[in-house]
Order: sequence, then structure tokens, then C-alpha cells
Amino acid sequence: MATRSHTDTGVLEKTKPRIAEPPRYSCLLHNDHFTTRDFVVYVLVTVFKLSEQDAELKMLQVHKDGKGRVGNYSFDVARTKANQTEALARDNDFPLKCTVEPV
Repeated sequence: MATRSHTDTGVLEKTKPRIAEPPRYSCLLHNDHFTTRDFVVYVLVTVFKLSEQDAELKMLQVHKDGKGRVGNYSFDVARTKANQTEALARDNDFPLKCTVEPV
């Protein structure tokens, strides 16, 4: 809904209310010594929709650095992807952890 404001010229102008972008949140995968590399790649491809090649590179980065950012989303989407990741890991007997933090 547009509101009208009065300017110094005496002309009424339509102004649109500004809608702020929702805050963004990052999903972080955490390395562990039990989850297989193949399973991490599988999660990155199925949950985070990375290509096979990008998933391999991200998996190696997480392995090397101990954790890695795998995507930025609205809070609800980030939390859902983290929950999906951890549910898949549990179902496959892996302790893979995915956390959500503000960007």
C-alpha cells in the first residue's frame, strides 16, 4: 500500500514502504573422524544441491579446515537443511553435525 507525503513543492508523491530483506543464516558442516567422505558428498549433493565436483571440493575443505560453510539461507530454510543433514546422518549411523549461524 502506497502512502502519500507532502513535499516543499506542494505536490503529493506516492512513496512505497521499504521492505527489509530477511536476515541470512549459514549452514556449517563440521568434520568428524567417523563420517565417510562419500557420505558427506552425498549430503552436499542431495540436501544442499551442489554439483558432484563442487561437493567434492567442499568436502575436502571441511575435512581440511574442520568445518565449512555450505550455504546461506533464510533462517527457516537453513534450519530445515541442517535438520535434514543430521537426520540423514543418524539414519546412516554417522555423527555428522550441521549447525546454523547468522551471516
